[in-house]
Amino acid sequence: MSAAATPVMSSSEKKVSGADVNAWPFSRPAEALEVVPGLIITQHSGDGKANQYFLRGFNLDHGTDLGIWVDEMPVNMRTHAHGQGYADLNFLMPELISSVNIRKGPYFADEGDFSSVGSVHINLLDSIKSMASITVGSFGYRRGFGVTSTKIGEGTLLVAGEAAAYNGPWDNPDNLRKLSGVMRYSQGTAEDGFSLTGMAYANRWNSTDQIPSRAIASGEIGLYGAFDPSDGGNSNRLSLSGHWAQTDDGGSSKANFYVIKSSLNLWNNFTYFLTDPVNSDQFHQHDDRVLGGVNASHTFKSRFAGLPMETEIGVQSRYDDIRLDLNNSVQRQFLSPIRSDAVQEGSVGVFFQNTLHWTDWLRTNVGWRGDFYQTSVNSFFTPANSGSANAFIGSPKFNVVIGPFAKTAFFINAGEGFHSNDARGVTITESPTDGTALQSSPLLVKTKGAEVGLRTKIIPKLESSISLFLLDSASEILFLGDAGDTAASRPSRRYGIEWTNYYRPLSWLSFEADIAATHARFRGDDPDKAALYASLAGFPAAQIGNAPGNYIPGAPNVIASVGITLGEKTGWFSALRYRYFGPRPLTEDNAFVSPATGLLNGRLGYRFDNGWRIQLDAFNLLNSHSNQITYAYGSLLKSDSLFAMCFPSSGMPTAPAAVCQTGVMDWVLHPVEPLAIRLTVAGQF
Repeated sequence: MSAAATPVMSSSEKKVSGADVNAWPFSRPAEALEVVPGLIITQHSGDGKANQYFLRGFNLDHGTDLGIWVDEMPVNMRTHAHGQGYADLNFLMPELISSVNIRKGPYFADEGDFSSVGSVHINLLDSIKSMASITVGSFGYRRGFGVTSTKIGEGTLLVAGEAAAYNGPWDNPDNLRKLSGVMRYSQGTAEDGFSLTGMAYANRWNSTDQIPSRAIASGEIGLYGAFDPSDGGNSNRLSLSGHWAQTDDGGSSKANFYVIKSSLNLWNNFTYFLTDPVNSDQFHQHDDRVLGGVNASHTFKSRFAGLPMETEIGVQSRYDDIRLDLNNSVQRQFLSPIRSDAVQEGSVGVFFQNTLHWTDWLRTNVGWRGDFYQTSVNSFFTPANSGSANAFIGSPKFNVVIGPFAKTAFFINAGEGFHSNDARGVTITESPTDGTALQSSPLLVKTKGAEVGLRTKIIPKLESSISLFLLDSASEILFLGDAGDTAASRPSRRYGIEWTNYYRPLSWLSFEADIAATHARFRGDDPDKAALYASLAGFPAAQIGNAPGNYIPGAPNVIASVGITLGEKTGWFSALRYRYFGPRPLTEDNAFVSPATGLLNGRLGYRFDNGWRIQLDAFNLLNSHSNQITYAYGSLLKSDSLFAMCFPSSGMPTAPAAVCQTGVMDWVLHPVEPLAIRLTVAGQF
């Protein structure tokens, strides 16, 4: 049941069909979301792990502040073992996408947690011609996919399955093995009908994590090498979701529910020998949860002073029952505990939004939502970090649409939003490793945004939009899932411009071109950073990159893409797409900057009249040797001169403790995978 069409309320709002999503070549399921203008999706570890997301000057890590839904089930996981908002889309089968609804900014009353920067709603198909496909490719890539749908009673039953394997170019093969399945029954339409969907997913993989550039330069490790070949993970996901909708002349109602059971185990080693000179710094993160929710809303159609008006009221609820573990490990074997927690977290949000049509060229939308969160944490090893907390936050919204005039409409948007923080950081009082006192996090953090823009079709067959945006985030304390404690973060401001273009001059030819430029900076001073910088004096390997500054590490300045697709429903078809990921500051003082990454992907294929298709996809056509992602932070290798100073055989360090805790600052990278091709043969039955 695809989502019903609603009038757009901002210049950056967009809806993309599943056919348009699948017209582009992409190597990972989450990369299907690069149809969102200005969004870059990359990977720094094994392909079973959630991807990294970058949008509007935000390094969104694995999903914080980018809300993602599939079949109206939340993909973002709050209070997650590996990061707040962790959004793993590896269970998604792109062929089943009906449409993707895109919004940006905190301007919409029906969007809540994690949606301040953007929200993406992926809707699924109800029916499809029976199809099977086999894909084989470079570096051991293999995938089999099948789907069928049939009429049962008054509805349609759809069943789909996928099996995939991949090694990658890495010296230590990923050895990824993935299975996915979907069963969906639906009746009626998105406006009048219902659906019930079950999903199952399992995956396991090895990881080649990011490696320091100094080790590559010295020849200690190759570009595709792994410092710890035992890094990797496994994940599982089961879900059941349902939708119901009804529409009549007086308005419309809709409701949905979901229940999800998920688990994840991750083994990572990002700092090598910084804390443990014997066993190395590998750690294990475990997340096991059951979550569920019920959402409902009703839209009333009425008139105010003779003017057409729609008023929507709704309620959204969610409850997570979570078990979390963080341990030191060696070669995936338990070494020692860091923390272990049982967390219960529930929320209820209520919202209303009123749309008033003042004239045929002026429309306003005023909304408000209120969210109440309550959480409890039982910290098994550090009882002082147990506790409970609750918080309420209100978020007003305001939108104006003027036009269209000469096929051009103007938009003004403003609103407040929020994201939740990890519950463990909300109740924490002391470090689980050394007992030092720590400042707790706020449970809910406010964001404020505004946007003005226009979208036009004044040039025949060309749709363009321009958006100017501003987004402020409040000061906050962040929970660090990799360490089990908290760290301070300052207020930030981002502003920028996006320009999006879609041109289809002929039925068999289309062009797309998008560019987004953002200025992102912290606000205020950071005395803790200044103190750290002073404590590292005399040791430039540790001090460089740690000076105080206002640059936001990982914040993208420029993201751009350009593409062309050719072809009809039968015969030859092709696509070519280039995406550019601009340089980014990696430290607050801008001492370390990432290189830019430009990747060109292509597709060539032929569709036969009998429903069969043969297709060749090529990734990184120019064989770029840049990086998928780059960081800068401190680490220690046994080959570093600082290692001998921090861990001498005599047992008495000759370097200050702050220097040994920081390590050697360096670029730490995950390289772009070299040129790869994949051949797909598919048939419809």
